[in-house]
Amino acid sequence: MSVFTVKDVKISGIATCVPAYVDRNADNPRLQNDNGRKIISTIGVSEKRIADAQTCSSDLCFCAAQQLLNDMQIEREQIDCLIFVSQTPDYIYPATSCILQHRLGLSKECHTIDISLGCSGWVYGLSMISTLMSASRMKKGLLLVGDTTSKLGSKNDDSYWPLFGDAGTATLVELDEGNPGMTFHTASDGEGADAIMITDGGYRNMVTTDSLVEREDEEGNCRNRLQCKMKGMDVFSFAISKVPKSVKKVLETVGEDKDHIDAFLFHQANKLINETIRKKLKLTEEQVPYSLEQYGNSSCASIPQTMCAQMSDRLASTPLKLIACAFGVGLSWATVYFETNKIYCPPIIEYKL
Repeated sequence: MSVFTVKDVKISGIATCVPAYVDRNADNPRLQNDNGRKIISTIGVSEKRIADAQTCSSDLCFCAAQQLLNDMQIEREQIDCLIFVSQTPDYIYPATSCILQHRLGLSKECHTIDISLGCSGWVYGLSMISTLMSASRMKKGLLLVGDTTSKLGSKNDDSYWPLFGDAGTATLVELDEGNPGMTFHTASDGEGADAIMITDGGYRNMVTTDSLVEREDEEGNCRNRLQCKMKGMDVFSFAISKVPKSVKKVLETVGEDKDHIDAFLFHQANKLINETIRKKLKLTEEQVPYSLEQYGNSSCASIPQTMCAQMSDRLASTPLKLIACAFGVGLSWATVYFETNKIYCPPIIEYKL
């Protein structure tokens, strides 16, 4: 069943951490021409944050979680579960969630698990942790979601490098008896899996010397087989088709009119995709916050990052009705309706070694 409601859970806080280094597209020598300026305009990204070689997505998530727990005065022993969602884990194994449990000083009886998902990861992760907590009656859980997608692309690939930034987020979920909870729609279509893919490095195609050879495609972009390749038109067609239907399905399920939703939080794919979705749903510009221009597409972190970047004060001071929809690699997509009531949401944190 792809539409379901999880009761007795709420979001109490959200924090986001980004690398300190700012990479500006206007400074990219490959974009110093008419085609480059068109790329920047189309994707809507002026700059993004890029992690150094020593910084992993877990470091950014750790920083966000530390701030959340410290500022909200949550005892480490109170965290019953931790879910880490990323496609850039620390190692093939062990699971990064186990490492984060230790780094954060959580109980050794904390339930920990990794989920390998990209752009749809925050909504999927929210569905998993809320379901787990509602069923088990765990009282407090941490959803850590982040990626260092810059490590997956080539600087010589204009279809990738100008778009993607790095970020890590932490979401505190709590059991709240009587809370109406959250309503989800989740879906996937593996037939389109090759639309966003790194072909080598797993166990289907293990690393060889050929994996490291950089090749130029028909559009002049260069990448090797350990770096991400995207079929732009396939991704565009998928997103503008599936997302509006998913959002409408959730609105119908919860019986809410789109005009009564305080904000629609979309995965920050790129400006062309997101504006097409906004217009198909007939949403106003004020209903759809963006963090693309300053932070780029930060994969699974992009929705909570947008909340911290654009809605920090509103989330902290006002009860809100929200729709979030995430979509991408898989292909997978997911939408959630949830309400917040004056949650802790600090401005974005900069990570420093």
